[in-house]
Amino acid sequence: MLLGVIPYAQATQPLNPSIVYLPPDFSTDRRYPVIYLLHGMPGSPLEYAHDLGLIDWTDRQIVAGRLKPFIAVAPSAAQRTGGEWAGFWERYLIDGVVPWVDANLPTIASPEGRVLAGLSAGGFGAFDIGLRHPGFFGRLASWGGYFHPLDDGPFKGANKAELDANDPWLLLRSEAAQLRLDGTRFFVSTGPPHPGPEKPSETMAFGRALLRDGLPVTVMRFKNLRKHWAHESHAGLRWAFRA
Repeated sequence: MLLGVIPYAQATQPLNPSIVYLPPDFSTDRRYPVIYLLHGMPGSPLEYAHDLGLIDWTDRQIVAGRLKPFIAVAPSAAQRTGGEWAGFWERYLIDGVVPWVDANLPTIASPEGRVLAGLSAGGFGAFDIGLRHPGFFGRLASWGGYFHPLDDGPFKGANKAELDANDPWLLLRSEAAQLRLDGTRFFVSTGPPHPGPEKPSETMAFGRALLRDGLPVTVMRFKNLRKHWAHESHAGLRWAFRA
């Protein structure tokens, strides 16, 4: 695991260290797909390494031949309170993180080689950002996320036009034809009901909406509250990189 700040020349806010995971037997002589992992809010990239056991679990799966080798990048939104992966943080990901990764690591620098995923607020961010930039990521995944902008972070006091521009339901409606043309694939999962904006009913409804629009989607529901974040993320990684 590598830990460091991914630079962004247009940064107007402090940037915290991000995590970069490299697979076993990593070699600069080959090209790897990349999954960009958006953390929850409040939260940090370390939740993937510590709470979800991303590194140890992924190492074992790759060595056992169950997953194809891949690079994982978990950028930091540098927020200790509630917020969203939008506004400055969207620009940081699209204009800062992804170009830096493609320039400095042996990646498959195309939509086919990019997955955008996240849990909770990161799940919202994955779909909001991914649908606002069709053709940039080939696959989008939400693990226990939600699909509507909240009144916090960059959306605090936002007007209707700003909220509509970041509403995954409206974005899906407007971008469905392009997403079909691009061959974009989707994964949505949810755990049991619990306090917070993440509602299993909305996840299931969004999965049905993707199907109605003729888009390839995998929908999973985990009914056991214990470690459901880990189960969801592991299922999402198997969906994205199954050998």
